[in-house]
Amino acid sequence: MNFTKNDIKQIESKDLDLETIKKQIGFFETGIPFTNISEAATISNGIMELTDDSIKKYVELFEREKDNKSLLKFVPASGAASRMFKFLFQFVNQYNPHEQSLNSYINKNNLKELSLFMVGMEKFPFYRQVLEALKSKGINYKSLPTQEKVWHFAKTMLDDKQLNFGNQPKGLLPFHAYKKDHISTAFEEHLYEAALYASSNGKAKLHFTISEVHEDKFKAEFKKIKQHIEQNTNVTFDISFSYQQQSTDTIAVTLNNEPFREADGSILFRPSGHGALLKNLNELNADIVFVKNIDNVVVYKYKEDVAKFKKVLAGILLELQTKTFEYLKDLESESITKEKLTAIEHFITNKLSIKISDEYKKYTDFYKIEYLQQKLNRPIRICGMVKNEGEPGGGPFWVKDHRSNQSLQIVESAQINLNDYRQEELLKNATHFNPVDLVCGIKNYEGDTFNLEHYVDYNAAFITQKTKNGKDLKALELPGLWNGSMAHWTTIFVEVPIITFNPVKTVNDLLKGPHQIKE
Repeated sequence: MNFTKNDIKQIESKDLDLETIKKQIGFFETGIPFTNISEAATISNGIMELTDDSIKKYVELFEREKDNKSLLKFVPASGAASRMFKFLFQFVNQYNPHEQSLNSYINKNNLKELSLFMVGMEKFPFYRQVLEALKSKGINYKSLPTQEKVWHFAKTMLDDKQLNFGNQPKGLLPFHAYKKDHISTAFEEHLYEAALYASSNGKAKLHFTISEVHEDKFKAEFKKIKQHIEQNTNVTFDISFSYQQQSTDTIAVTLNNEPFREADGSILFRPSGHGALLKNLNELNADIVFVKNIDNVVVYKYKEDVAKFKKVLAGILLELQTKTFEYLKDLESESITKEKLTAIEHFITNKLSIKISDEYKKYTDFYKIEYLQQKLNRPIRICGMVKNEGEPGGGPFWVKDHRSNQSLQIVESAQINLNDYRQEELLKNATHFNPVDLVCGIKNYEGDTFNLEHYVDYNAAFITQKTKNGKDLKALELPGLWNGSMAHWTTIFVEVPIITFNPVKTVNDLLKGPHQIKE
């Protein structure tokens, strides 16, 4: 494939190189192999079940050790809120309250989401804010017929000359309405939450990945709430931000796998999904990193429950990491015994859920030690998993690679060949779901930070179809942050309760119990 001088200049301006672009085009040409799931991870087969005693033990372990550790909360927060309001954008653009009744519009288009929105309008945290905006425009909201109320309400929320919610970062939208007219954002809730479990020695560090255009807004929000939160929690906050790097953008191609070009002849590059954030995570330095999405928060009433299970996951990490580091030091000893090797094999199999290769038994002691070191000397992630209640998205599976080695992975449905009956059945019968609830150990036994890019399965990327200016194109997403980007980490799955998973994917999710203040 030939690239012009201008193409190469454009590629290099994004800190990319021609070789990388050719590899990306190769993915489009050959396709990306489906993930081969061998079975769903279940309780006692890849997923750890907690008891009251183990919960108490791991919370106490974390509380005992946390002030000796550097803690960090990592929050992917770069998404705009437009997808939250997709059905409302459609409603505002299509519906004319003077020409059609609202009920007939809802029934004709089967818009259950709109019906729920209409019934719950007064419970949204921004209800009063919208009414104030309508009042400032001279609209007497209370005197309007119902169908005009709903239309004007949605229009005011979304119009770019009014509240413009759809173009705001999700983290800065009104999420929860407390007493005394205090409206909190998801950003604020993450700070309160971090004070409960991601703080040590009276300090909490948080890192948010955001869009560069929104940095001033996040900083202004922090300045506004900082004093109040620090007084309420007796914790000081160290907040940092980073952006998705241009070098993680991927080339878009036509359906014939030619570079997709803009009207001016330049190549179209697109952001490559949350897998791009591995570079951001790789630049951080902490003993324990908590990872949680920006929209997965709760009102204060439920925060202690959420914090408890974060502490549990961190306690499990500390216990397994301590033993891992001890064994890695043992493996460096020239006088390691066969009994010690057997103990390490048992630990790897039964505590780390790593299946040892059948070939291992044939190895000499030298190669056995090398094999065990390779299995142990990796980043560790402890992943909360909730019972599957039909939510779309990924889940925990045993995956078989091209050499028939099996490992625990978080797999998205898009990675699975749904035309293969056996693979589809395994997906359907999965008992648990990935809520993106991770606690990570990113340092090795010598105290140095791992280079996380060495533990990626680069074949676990995604190809998706999109449109630009009415033309079809194919886009490439890098291996997801908690999917292929962490494929070669030590992975522990732990069942956690559903209260830990409260995402806001659509605006109507704000009507659910964990986002509502009970009087």
